[in-house]
Amino acid sequence: MRIAFVGKGGSGKTTVAAMFSRYLADRGHPVLAVDADINQNLGEALGATGPAPRALGADLSWLKDHLRGNNPLVPSAAAMIKTTPPGPGSRTAGLRPEDPVLARCAATTPDGVRYLVTGEFDEADIGVSCYHSKTGAVELWLNHLVDGAGEYVVVDMTAGADAFASGLFTRFDLTVLVSEPTRRGVGVFHQYAAHAAGRDVALAVLGNKVDEDADVAYLREHAGDALLGWLGRSPWVRAAERGEPRPVAELEPANLAVLADVLAALDARPRDWERYHRDTVEFHLRNARAWGDRATGLDLAAQVAPGFVPGAPVPA
Repeated sequence: MRIAFVGKGGSGKTTVAAMFSRYLADRGHPVLAVDADINQNLGEALGATGPAPRALGADLSWLKDHLRGNNPLVPSAAAMIKTTPPGPGSRTAGLRPEDPVLARCAATTPDGVRYLVTGEFDEADIGVSCYHSKTGAVELWLNHLVDGAGEYVVVDMTAGADAFASGLFTRFDLTVLVSEPTRRGVGVFHQYAAHAAGRDVALAVLGNKVDEDADVAYLREHAGDALLGWLGRSPWVRAAERGEPRPVAELEPANLAVLADVLAALDARPRDWERYHRDTVEFHLRNARAWGDRATGLDLAAQVAPGFVPGAPVPA
């Protein structure tokens, strides 16, 4: 199952994504956390030690060449763009430890959470590239990911509604918008919901930094049935933010119960491989027409294999 955490900057989405990833690992679930935010703080929030792993966004040529495999519709890595869909002969990605992408790019935290990073801007990017050149690597990887039952991918997304600059927002079983009980917090929810309308995006709201009943009432008023739960102020979180992560079992019971509710909502989502691939193809064709054909000098619509659907039904 795949879950994305979004929200306005400062809402606490990175903290919550890390908390949920550690919660999954504590319960013995295979989990991969992905830092797709322009501010690369997820590893630190996870309690990672040592150097950052090899950045997925800085390894894009290798990633493309690996994923295209011997797909006859994709003659070279240069012919691939961030939305190129898998087809016959493509290599799929997985969460098994020996998966080549994870073996090359993933690191593991002391809690046993494996994580990937898109990478920060480097000197060659300054003044030239937007951050979507980095998140495009995540989109391409997710397009080729075949995750299995009981496996979890947790993605910390860029702030606000920036995910709508690509088809990345359709790559998840559940999207959780972390919102403070403020006008700006719920404003991002309304913006996100409006952009996602008609896209079969499962969107839930998780309140954060909740102090009193009035905060809960405010979130209920603005999020309605989308409100999944709320997290109160937490000494456990404060310690983690100081670089002093505590065991998951020491998280406040009320906040632990909220994480259990998030997991239950995620597990309740049906996996629809045909919808996933249909959205992949749609956004690939959009990008091909908008800029991809011109950039590559190719007709990228020819990369779509009619009738091909990667993956297989995954038991609920």
